[in-house]
Amino acid sequence: MIPDAAELRNRGFRGLRVVGDVHGEPAALEAALIGASDADLFLLQLGDLTDYGPDSPGVLRHVFAMLDAQAGLFLLGNHDHKLRRALTGARVRSPAEATPRTLEQLHAAPDGDVLASRAVEAIGAAPAWWRLGPWLFVHAAFHPGMLLEAAPDEAGARKPDSITSRALYGQVTGRTSGDGYPERVLHWVDSIPAGLTVYCGHDQRSRDGRPWTMHGRAGGSAIFMDTGSGKGGHLSWVDLPLP
Repeated sequence: MIPDAAELRNRGFRGLRVVGDVHGEPAALEAALIGASDADLFLLQLGDLTDYGPDSPGVLRHVFAMLDAQAGLFLLGNHDHKLRRALTGARVRSPAEATPRTLEQLHAAPDGDVLASRAVEAIGAAPAWWRLGPWLFVHAAFHPGMLLEAAPDEAGARKPDSITSRALYGQVTGRTSGDGYPERVLHWVDSIPAGLTVYCGHDQRSRDGRPWTMHGRAGGSAIFMDTGSGKGGHLSWVDLPLP
């Protein structure tokens, strides 16, 4: 169950800590968790827990402890969705440093089987987006339909519908860019209505190491939180008061 602001207040939280893509960096996530606990902040991670980094099992341990303590939640990212598919026996396409690396790390971990089983469960239940007051949190990109309906139950356990696909992968042209990945565009930012700020990860767009803000034509804004954790950059987070 996704909490609302009143429930978070009743549980003693003073605000949110919004954390970008982790990608297998447990020490950075641990620092974010410790700081959030010290400041009575509910931690919201924007998806893409694993792949690329040195210790995806370590990240999963921290996240599952967080969930058990009801101290935070993570949103569904495309890498999380792909990992679950791989763990349930599906064939997935992935660079060697992404899902295959995480699978190798889980195989080598003494508790790898337990972590893999819990990952299948937790990723299957992860929400694809979350609206809280003037903010909407999502892994990749906004769609106006997210304002009309809650994220579907068990989105991580099934093939994404059109809105969930936007949440996981962003807005694409159907072409492939020079790096071999789908060509993504940011037209969706112009559909964010005035008064709404979208916090998302997925794309490393910052050029100064800090979360990057883009303003849309309709008056809304998007804040991109991916600053390269697991890919040679670092993990970023933003603290927000409860609305």
